[in-house]
Amino acid sequence: MPLINDIPQLDGVYIFSDSEILHEDWTKECQKIKSIHTNIKDLCQPLRLGIKHCNQDLIAMSFVPVNEMGSTDNLNQLEPTFMYTQIFKEILLDLEYNKQAITDFTSYCRRNNCGSLINIDRFENEYYTQSPIWWYTCPSFIYSMLNYALRLMESDTIINMGFFIHDLHQQIQQLHQQQVNTYQGKPFTVYRGQGLSKINFEKLKITKGGLMSFNNFLSTSTQRYTPLGFASSALGNPDMVGILFAISVEPTVKSVPFASVKDISYFNEEDEVLFSMHAVFRVGTIQQMPDNNQLYQVELQLTSENDEQLRILTERIREDAAGGTVWHRLGHLLLTIGQFNKAEQIYNILIEYTSGDNEKAIYYHQLGLVHLKQGDYATALWYYEQGLEIRQKTLPSNHPLLATTYAHIGHVYNHIGEYSKSLSFYEQSLEIQGKTLPSNHLDSATLYSNIGILYYNMGEYSKAVAFYEKSLEIREKTLPSNHPDLATTYSSIGIVYKNLGEYSKALSFYEKSLEIRERALPSNHPDLASSYSNIGSVYHDMGEHSKAYSFYEKDLEICQKSLPSNHPSLATTYNNMGSVYGHMGQYSKALSFYEKSLEIREKILPSNHPSLANSYNNIGDVYNDMGEYSKVLSYYEKALEIRERSLPSNHPSLATSYNNMARIHDDMGEYSKAYSFYEISLPSNYPDLATSYSNIGLLNNNMEVYSQALSFYEKELESQIKTLPSNHPNLASSYNNIGWVYKNMGKYSKALSHYEKSLEIREKTFPSNHPPLAILYSNIGGMYDEVGEYSKALSFYEKELESLIKTLSSNHPSLATTYNNIGFVYNKMGEYSKALSFYQKLLEIEEKTLSSNHPDLATAHNNIGSVYDDMREYSKALLSHEKALEIRQKSLPSNHPSLATSYSNIGLVYNNMGEYSKALSFYEKSLEIEQKSLPADHPDLAISYNIIGLVYSKLGACSVALPFYEKALEIEQRSLSSKHPDLATLHSNIGLVYNNMGEYSKALSYYERALDIRQHALSPTHPSIKDVEECIEIVKKEL
Repeated sequence: MPLINDIPQLDGVYIFSDSEILHEDWTKECQKIKSIHTNIKDLCQPLRLGIKHCNQDLIAMSFVPVNEMGSTDNLNQLEPTFMYTQIFKEILLDLEYNKQAITDFTSYCRRNNCGSLINIDRFENEYYTQSPIWWYTCPSFIYSMLNYALRLMESDTIINMGFFIHDLHQQIQQLHQQQVNTYQGKPFTVYRGQGLSKINFEKLKITKGGLMSFNNFLSTSTQRYTPLGFASSALGNPDMVGILFAISVEPTVKSVPFASVKDISYFNEEDEVLFSMHAVFRVGTIQQMPDNNQLYQVELQLTSENDEQLRILTERIREDAAGGTVWHRLGHLLLTIGQFNKAEQIYNILIEYTSGDNEKAIYYHQLGLVHLKQGDYATALWYYEQGLEIRQKTLPSNHPLLATTYAHIGHVYNHIGEYSKSLSFYEQSLEIQGKTLPSNHLDSATLYSNIGILYYNMGEYSKAVAFYEKSLEIREKTLPSNHPDLATTYSSIGIVYKNLGEYSKALSFYEKSLEIRERALPSNHPDLASSYSNIGSVYHDMGEHSKAYSFYEKDLEICQKSLPSNHPSLATTYNNMGSVYGHMGQYSKALSFYEKSLEIREKILPSNHPSLANSYNNIGDVYNDMGEYSKVLSYYEKALEIRERSLPSNHPSLATSYNNMARIHDDMGEYSKAYSFYEISLPSNYPDLATSYSNIGLLNNNMEVYSQALSFYEKELESQIKTLPSNHPNLASSYNNIGWVYKNMGKYSKALSHYEKSLEIREKTFPSNHPPLAILYSNIGGMYDEVGEYSKALSFYEKELESLIKTLSSNHPSLATTYNNIGFVYNKMGEYSKALSFYQKLLEIEEKTLSSNHPDLATAHNNIGSVYDDMREYSKALLSHEKALEIRQKSLPSNHPSLATSYSNIGLVYNNMGEYSKALSFYEKSLEIEQKSLPADHPDLAISYNIIGLVYSKLGACSVALPFYEKALEIEQRSLSSKHPDLATLHSNIGLVYNNMGEYSKALSYYERALDIRQHALSPTHPSIKDVEECIEIVKKEL
């Protein structure tokens, strides 16, 4: 129960129980518990009073500080409810209503459960028997329903209640005219008491001297006592401040009607003065009441129609809503606030009752805009083309309205990926505007911005930036600093910077855009969702997944409220959420969101749309992480099929698909298929050619292929150095890639040098917990591990672990990988208990997150078995290796190389136990699989030949051992650099065989070759160097 103290949306708790004593402790711990009752009748009265207080406190307000009223230029800094409530009011008062409006309203109430059926029926049947003021003040659903709608700008409810708003305003206005003479021209004061959130109280204090509006019908009292009681009721809530508004009223003011409703109200004993909707007041003194730091009296003065600042604001607001019939103005307003479905209804009605071509063209255009905003591009195009057909017949060829239509059609084609058509329509629009509009016209700014979006979608970022800057230049000159169109331009520029990897700049522009939209748009507007999504995407790319998740959640909340269930923006949001969950290792949640995204895209997009391929690819990635390879292959194939049909042959997404297909076949042990995808014939300008060559090299350890990969990566780096700033993230990626190739070539010092350059850039540009930093720490740790500098390797792996623990959940797969690496180093250092501890952490994560027969679980058991083997606890080692073998036999094809690894490991245990015949049996099973599944020169074959040679050596069969060693050496000499450490091991083993056979000169030759390689490849203190030196000394003595 104490947890509810911190929930600001919860005002109070009333407890109904058999015993008051049982809950007395709760009342001490929880400030929000108002009372405890054992009798239901006793509970009703305080509950009614509590509801009344809440309704009183939830009245919608807007604040206009002095610095936001200097000129009309500052209109867009106003809170959106201030603007839109006034526009709604003026439009609704201009509409004409009949009895059908009441029937429509009550039908709406029944459909949406707005009140009890008894009260709804009563309202429908008795509406004309009582006055609107009586209905508003009676304890029914009308008061709360209207205030809720006005507070949240619920357009459906407001429009359905339009007749009532009209009638209530009219009655207040009539009463005002009847009562105005009774005041004898003397000012008077009315009071209103309520609780105000601390956030709104801060806004109120800033507004001193400025304006505030109550965006609903405002109830006040001529008596101070009752309102003071309402204000005091807020004192028990730490999140609220009690406010007593003392409102000074000049009776002759006509800016908003007000009237005493004492004789008409449902509560006719109260001295109530009711103001019509959207009363605006000037804020005067704000004074704390004596002996209470949570209670304030605020002086307000009703503004007159002669108030200059209010007049300026009102005129500008009316300009924004001007033009056409009252219904057209309403449709425009609904589009502005993101209420697309309601706007569509209105424009459809307008078309039905309109005969004039010009008006029809306007409404077709507006319907096109509605469907464009809804993501229904085919329908949007149809409406725009209907409007265009009319305008081409009725207007001259260079009329500005034609330019507008061409631009919107171009916008639709841009959205559906038909970029050449889009550019064609944009250019037609640009040609007309160039002839008919001044150079700084806002329509030109909009068109430049749209062309910028088009070039961005085409990947031509420099052209995109050029057009965005043209748009920004016009808008900054002609619009107020907080205009929503500026927000759009800032957002567009942010997108380009994000794709260029300049995240701090991207974030800066996105935040400028968000700041404007939060002030100028309703809280559920789709453009706000877009801003939250954009900021989330930057944090996602920066590896700050919790921040990304927070912004994506805000995006999703708005999209679900304001967009149709099959809107493409919703698909994008689901995709983003899936990506965050994927990076957090929560694969089932990631899959759920990716599938929701795919479901929408399959409904609304053509079957060969690239976004569908992205969805299939993402789902494939998740199944890959889950180890479900058959499903992975199915989704990757769908993605590849679409991309081959719809994308140019050098598109980066095609590279991704080819590499994914190769990688999955590689994981499944189907190396010939993997090789065919890696080696697929591609144009010389293929963006990911270097990665493809590097992957081929990794697959077959072919030095020639690695040199080709290195060549492409170095060309890429050379180009980037010319065009990018010295600390650009893409440079870090290139240095990392080159380091990776050098590592695979066995050139460790060069690899380390490039890794360190990459690290230097990333440490400057990213936070310490950014994922690419963790990857680099892992790469450098792996390098030091390869050259035998285990303490340095451990240091970098621990940095990686520290970075990951800050950002990932405790059971994230990346943590499992790091635990595995640390365990591997400790094992090599002979610290077996520490190694075992980290391997068990690895196993614990994988048992929680993976299916019971996932291949990665087999790897964990395998590693634990290897530690037990090194600890000479052979029975435990056998048990772990047998578990690994069991999993692999269930989950992998019978000729998969990982099965060969399991047989080899079991053979190693028997070897260490001295049971050489059993060892040989398992080694031969391993070799049999590898000979079937691997190319003849694969490095793993060399390892197997070497191991079997070792066993025969131990059995004293040196002549049998020697050809196995020679086969191993032959493979490694073809596939590795001449100074690779593995070559030294084989030379040493052959030297030992010749030594045992008494051929000491041959033994010496091989030992010296082993020493030469190790001195070049390893640190001077590496123990392997000392081992081979001792062997040389022994052989020399025999000579």
